[in-house]
Amino acid sequence: MTVDRARLERLSTEESARFRALHPECERLWRRGLEHMPDGVPMLWMAKWPGAWPVHVTDAAGARFTCADRLEHSDLCLGDTGAMCGHAPAPTVAAVRDRLEHGSTFMLPTEDAAIAAGLLADRFGLPAWQFTLSATDANRSLLRFARQVTGRPKILVIDYCYHGTVDEAFATLDGRGAVTARRGNIGAPVPLETTTVVVPFNDVGALERALEAGDVAAVLAEPALTNIGIVLPEPGWHDAVRAACDRTGTVLILDETHTLSAGPGGMVLRDGLRPDAVVVGKAIAGGVPAGAFGMSESFAAAVRDSLELEDIDVGGVGGTLAGNALSMAGIRATLAEVLTPQAFASMTDRATEWTAGVQAGIDRVAAPWQVTQLGARSEYSFLPHPPRDGREAAEADDFELQQFLHLHALNRGVLMTPFHNMALMCPATTTEDVDRHTRAFDEALDALFA
Repeated sequence: MTVDRARLERLSTEESARFRALHPECERLWRRGLEHMPDGVPMLWMAKWPGAWPVHVTDAAGARFTCADRLEHSDLCLGDTGAMCGHAPAPTVAAVRDRLEHGSTFMLPTEDAAIAAGLLADRFGLPAWQFTLSATDANRSLLRFARQVTGRPKILVIDYCYHGTVDEAFATLDGRGAVTARRGNIGAPVPLETTTVVVPFNDVGALERALEAGDVAAVLAEPALTNIGIVLPEPGWHDAVRAACDRTGTVLILDETHTLSAGPGGMVLRDGLRPDAVVVGKAIAGGVPAGAFGMSESFAAAVRDSLELEDIDVGGVGGTLAGNALSMAGIRATLAEVLTPQAFASMTDRATEWTAGVQAGIDRVAAPWQVTQLGARSEYSFLPHPPRDGREAAEADDFELQQFLHLHALNRGVLMTPFHNMALMCPATTTEDVDRHTRAFDEALDALFA
């Protein structure tokens, strides 16, 4: 069964008209923004939201927000993981408010820093931690450190990965298997084949061959792909990656920024993975910009031994706001009191309910789609089976269909992640929020396939 394109176009036009009627105040704010911001938004990617203009938020708490038109929405996007703890969690708000009243940035540590590092060490099993303002910053720092200690020039990434705005990660394979820039790579500074090696996810042979060349400093990978749809690792994949890195002296970095949805210590804790370094970000400070990276004892020692104190501040790692007191207060409170093991259990239960609702709808209309869950996160794709790698997931994407489904849900008070058919649960997400999506999804399926 395929989607009738003429029907899709008609339905999209109807939903666009409905959106315009629902959001006159958001339109007014957007037009005001056009005076001094390209596309009327503070970052251009915000223009990708479905609808004639972005919804403007006025207030948010827990799993819901209110827009400028006084409409309440169930938020299943949650800042694309940045608000995985829910909006304005009380313990984080209290800690951040207190910290602001006593100063927020000093280029000096506070008591919160050591406590936050200890909480991360307990969860991920890596003893040495450093703090940044984002997961992108953390990834960049680790890539520099890996090159520093190995003396090797290249980074290996997974085809169709995403690691923030890390230059080396905007690479893919062309039809001949050669490394090339991904579509949409803005102003690439150097040819990607100079810096990057790319292999498909779950392809052990390709990864082993790439590392045997001896010029790869680090493997940078998510434990499961999440930015091209959820693509889960096959049995044996992680063991093979670890073994290949050990055999070739390659640093293994796992980016858990999104896969933290798997549980309190991400997939590293849940699946017993053994990286040399791990990256976390977005969610860990409850909405305050923050990222962090943890290192094994041996990797941390190699990094520190390679650095001269005189030059440690000008080597391209860190910034004056990295590890600031406000971020540290947010991380300490969020990890200790919000994103607890008990919270993850509830979040995963809600994701399981969401998955069941979506799967029931797919089965009811016999749509050739599937749904995959990763802890508190779940996503459906336009494939009849789970994708094995990023390319398979990418080739099944349908931007027009995706935009319609997102706009349809938004018009019924449900916000989805704009870049995927993905839903994320926070500690405050309720069964009512999940059911709200299920009803909207069923209505969309009936419109498309009835």
